[in-house]
Amino acid sequence: MLESIGLDIGLWLALGVLAISILSSAVKILREYERAVIFTLGRYTATSGPGLILLIPFLQQMVKVDIRTVAEDVPSQDVISQDNVSVKVNAVLYYRIIDPNKAINQVEDFRMATSQLAQTTLRSVLGKHDLDEMLAERDKLNVDVQKILDEQTEAWGIKVANVEIKHVDLDPSMIRAIARQAEAERERRAKIISAEGEQQAAQKLAEAAEVLSEQEGSLQLRYLGTLTELGNEGTSTIIFPMPIDLLHRFSGMMADHQKDTGKPVSGD
Repeated sequence: MLESIGLDIGLWLALGVLAISILSSAVKILREYERAVIFTLGRYTATSGPGLILLIPFLQQMVKVDIRTVAEDVPSQDVISQDNVSVKVNAVLYYRIIDPNKAINQVEDFRMATSQLAQTTLRSVLGKHDLDEMLAERDKLNVDVQKILDEQTEAWGIKVANVEIKHVDLDPSMIRAIARQAEAERERRAKIISAEGEQQAAQKLAEAAEVLSEQEGSLQLRYLGTLTELGNEGTSTIIFPMPIDLLHRFSGMMADHQKDTGKPVSGD
């Protein structure tokens, strides 16, 4: 009697465990960011979720897919630029699954495939540009890589939202060469600015001299103003500048006297 009761209890326990196992395999609850790709007897039948999902035990299986945006680090890549400079470039890739069916059925491992494609595309795109463009036009390069990746991963149900180049690492010798180039460029600009300043100053002086020459007595007024400025400095030695027009007049007077008398002007 007791043995019969024990067998009945064991049977009911086994049936309970089996029922719980079947129920757990038939009832699934997915979060808001999860989707289920459902297969019936090995064939794709539907994409469901989020929320409660009921599966036919032993006939249906599901593959859970996370549709949140993924930040994938692209390993450092050796790139030879168009001007034959070797650099190491790494980036970060942002993408998400928009079609779980394609992500599961069109590619074996969408994460690995996307990462490998990002590496080859990064080398291909950056190799078409020279070093200056890599350093100065990262935004444009990011857009170029993102467009190519987005087009090629569309068949896998993946949307590439953004690509950001993080670092462009140069050889130390190349860094020194770029520093020397930048220094030479700064010196060139400084010399150009200095020459332009001298040119503008000379032009203004020429204009001022032209204005002074057109007005009688302007040179004398300028002469007196200069003497006033020198007197205010409080120096013990004052140099009196001689106006050029006064020297011309004096020379003319000497020439006229010599012509009239036939004798040179004596200093006595």
